[in-house]
Amino acid sequence: MSPRIEQHAAAERRPRRPHVVIVGGGFAGLSAARRLRRAPVDVTVLDRTNHHLFQPLLYQVATAVLSPGDIVAPIRHLLRKQRNTTVLMAHVHEVDPERRVVVVDEERREIAYDFLILAAGARHSYFGHDEWEPYAPGLKSIDDAEEIRRRFLLAFEEAEKSEDAAEREALLTIVVVGAGPTGVELAGMLSTTAHDAMHADFRRIDTRRTRVVLLEGGPRVLPTFPEELSARAQRDLESLGVQVRTRSVVTRIEEDAVYVGEERIPTRNVFWGAGNAASPLARGLGAPLDRAGRVQVEPDLSVPGRPELFVVGDLAAVTQDGKPVPGVAPAATQEGGWAADNVVRTLRGEPRRPFVYRDKGDLATIGRHRAVGSFSRGRIRLTGRTAWWLWLGVHIMYLAGFRNRASVFIQWAYAYFTYGRGVRLITGETRRTLPPVEATQAIRGW
Repeated sequence: MSPRIEQHAAAERRPRRPHVVIVGGGFAGLSAARRLRRAPVDVTVLDRTNHHLFQPLLYQVATAVLSPGDIVAPIRHLLRKQRNTTVLMAHVHEVDPERRVVVVDEERREIAYDFLILAAGARHSYFGHDEWEPYAPGLKSIDDAEEIRRRFLLAFEEAEKSEDAAEREALLTIVVVGAGPTGVELAGMLSTTAHDAMHADFRRIDTRRTRVVLLEGGPRVLPTFPEELSARAQRDLESLGVQVRTRSVVTRIEEDAVYVGEERIPTRNVFWGAGNAASPLARGLGAPLDRAGRVQVEPDLSVPGRPELFVVGDLAAVTQDGKPVPGVAPAATQEGGWAADNVVRTLRGEPRRPFVYRDKGDLATIGRHRAVGSFSRGRIRLTGRTAWWLWLGVHIMYLAGFRNRASVFIQWAYAYFTYGRGVRLITGETRRTLPPVEATQAIRGW
């Protein structure tokens, strides 16, 4: 028998290893894949893009501080040393828990699994008003960030050309809906960029007169932070020129205006940061969902009645000590790794461990030397320069890859010393035309 035939025969006799499929290459999915690098399993990572995105800095791409390449890294490159892991760029249409298959791409190809870790994430929610999306893009992907950057920068270009005072004022009015961390950081940086970095670039308009309005339906900004820090964040925003309006519920959005009740705010730029909606993949699992469409998982992060199926990250509704685990990157990272560990424990015949979230605190930056931080469940609170420098260090440290860390450090140093913004690039369609809702949703998809 030839050596090649002997090798083939040996491969046929070798028992098949368990197959773990991970849907999503974000914080949770990447953490799960890395935790399985030495496990006796074969891993397949599925993602509709080819890159891992560092979402906490996405707003800096939207505000022309960083380029998209600074906050993304190819998933294949990050997992290149894991010989048991295959990465596929594929669009997941549905999960069939009964047959234990994942259906991908237009060909409806099926990928079988022994264990599934579902980390498909979430998109922004318009609370039943999907018709608002073409007028008010959210911020969840690189495409979203580039669209916000395009609209933001294009407004100044059109204001420079306009001969109509009312139109110019509307173009220089920016409304951000939602005062959670995304809305607060976006509003603060939009105001900083317009007031500090761009005023010398134009001759017919003064970008320092740009009006940034932050609308929040609740009683305060950053509602998950202690009240003292929320108040400090609002004062910092107002010192940057942001008009903060709490208890202001948006009732309608049009191409040229936002309505709060019957009040009409003329604007050509509305950006959405008010809510999240879980991936529709959750609806096909036959599992209990919360009001946001997230799966209410068991303590070990598995789906009730489906011990081989785990849901983690923004798609999972996880509680601890009677309180929901926040939908932040550290929580997603911990959940992904925990689910992978429970897969390994199951294969060893060991009991699974219930998830325990280790709260590493919350940080939000408002602008230059302005940030707030809450640690040890609010017992330790930081503000101002201390919180700001800590925020910079933490985000540099957690970026994927040395090249990204070095690039972001250089960009931030340049912005710090020159007050400049280096990525003021307008791409895509430069006319202010808006696609129909159906087209927008089809392009972004899931």
